[in-house]
Formats: sequence, structure tokens, C-alpha cells
Amino acid sequence: MMHYGKLLALAGLVGIVSAEAGGSAYFYRRTMMRYNAKTERTMKMSGVDWDQYFSKMKECREWMMEQPHEDVWIRSEDGLKLHGTYFRGSGNVEEKKCKKAVICFHGYTSQGLADYGSISNYYLKRGYNVLLVDQRSHGQSEGKYIGFGCKDRYDAYRWIEWVIGQEGENVQILLHGNSMGGATVLMASGLDLPQQVKGIIADCPFTSPKAVFTHVLHSMYHLPAFPMIQIADAVNKKQAGYGLDECNSAREVRKAKVPVLLIHGDADTFVPCSMSEEIYKNCKSPKQKLIIHGAGHCESYYKDREAYEGAMDSFIGGIIE
Repeated sequence: MMHYGKLLALAGLVGIVSAEAGGSAYFYRRTMMRYNAKTERTMKMSGVDWDQYFSKMKECREWMMEQPHEDVWIRSEDGLKLHGTYFRGSGNVEEKKCKKAVICFHGYTSQGLADYGSISNYYLKRGYNVLLVDQRSHGQSEGKYIGFGCKDRYDAYRWIEWVIGQEGENVQILLHGNSMGGATVLMASGLDLPQQVKGIIADCPFTSPKAVFTHVLHSMYHLPAFPMIQIADAVNKKQAGYGLDECNSAREVRKAKVPVLLIHGDADTFVPCSMSEEIYKNCKSPKQKLIIHGAGHCESYYKDREAYEGAMDSFIGGIIE
């Protein structure tokens, strides 16, 4: 017969394992699955006082929505119906083909029209056609499991092909992403991209889902990453078809062939600026970076618009005719 003390120890171990499994399941559901990942929670976790920017953001978005645009759709390689909104830049309404286009990828729990209501003004007024993508499991795009860039990089490739099909072989394309969208475009840099893609701009990107989840668990919840991340990784491989460190921006940019501009706020507590520094160090293609002092997560454009647009002018001026 098992000693009473051993029974208590075994019961305690079972309780710990059960608690960890339950905690991991809860973490996975609220983080990786579409309808449990909430925009309000993400905005709160960003640590930014967005109220101070809302009036200017509203003004810019209203102007954007007044420009000619249409809903567009494609299919992902795994069969999801993906949505985007395609805007015609200044002077391009009557043109059959556009010379310049930018494809924009939003952050976690957001959507294209929400994240690019301001920066789209920059592009549209300079004659770019602008495609605002709803990444898989966001906005009007289908999907149950969030791709965190690992799956979305292949969707990005499909969107690039769509723009080329619309505007012709001579179109020059930029990819612009923030947060999860920044990770998406950097992860896509490791693919054999069409020659029409001339550059990538990534604002506050993370290196991998595993790295950013580990950071959030440590810094915001004061919890150990083990075994939560390992369990979530195993579940995600089975359910969503990819591992949490299967694709890593810092690794993918070692294969990058197109120029990259990295932008990050040094006060970002959600996705630390050190992740952009690691990506920059590893990037093998021509690269530039802009660090905005005092900017939190996704706040750089609003914190110092002049510096942000100046960096874009300098970067784009060297790659787009």
C-alpha cells in the first residue's frame, strides 16, 4: 500500500499538472483563436494612451474613406477567403495601370482599415495605390486560428500576385506592416519574392510568436513561460499547422534580398525594441532603422510623424522610381 505522504505528493503533482494544463489551454484560447482575442485587450496591453490621437486619426481616416476604393478578395493556399480594401492613389482614378502600390498589414486583433487610416494618407497623396489587407482570422477575412505572420507570409505572397495581376508587370510594390503585420512582411522577406517588390517597411515587429508570448508572460503576467509555451506550441502545430518558433523574423531576414526599413519606439513594452535590433543585426539586405524616443507600441508615427515620414522619404527615394 502506498504511503500516505506519497499519496499526498502524487495528488499535489496531479493538481499542479492539471492547473498548468488548464492555464495553458486558457492562454491558447484567448491568444491564438480568433473570437477570443480582443482588440480592447490588445490596446490596453500596448500601454499607449490612444485617446490623445483619436481626433487626428479620425480626420485622416475620413479623408481616406473619401478616396476611390473597393473591396477585393483572394483565396489563401489553404483555402481561406481573404479580404482587402484597394484604394486608388491621387491621379490614378482614370489610369488603367498604376506604377506604384503598397500592401499594408495590420497588427494583432486589428484590421487594415483600422491601422492604416493615417499612414495611408502619406501613400495616397504620393500617387500610390494602397491595399489594406485583413490578415487571416481578422476583419472580413476567414480563419479560426491566428497566423502571427508564420501563415500570413504566404498570404502576403498571394496579395503581391494579385496586385501584379491588377497593375501589370511594371508595378513597383512596397510592403508595410506594423506589429504582427511587421513580422508578416519580414517573414515574407525570406521567400523568393517577385521582382516587383522593391522594399519592406516594418514598424515594431516581433521576432517570433514564441518570443513575444514569452516576453508578455514574463513582463505583464509575471508567469514562467514553461510549460505554457511548450503546450501551446504542440497544440498549435496540431490545430493551426505551424509551430510558435517555426518562422522567426530575425532568421528570415538572413535570406532577405529587398531593402528593409525598421521602425520601433524605445518605450515599447509590448514588443520590446530589442527585437528590432536583433532583426536589424541579422538582416542581410540593405537596411535602415529609425528608433523613436518615448514611443510605445505602434505609437511611433503619432509620436514623431516628421521623423517617421522623413525616414520613409529617404528609404523609398532610394528604391522606387
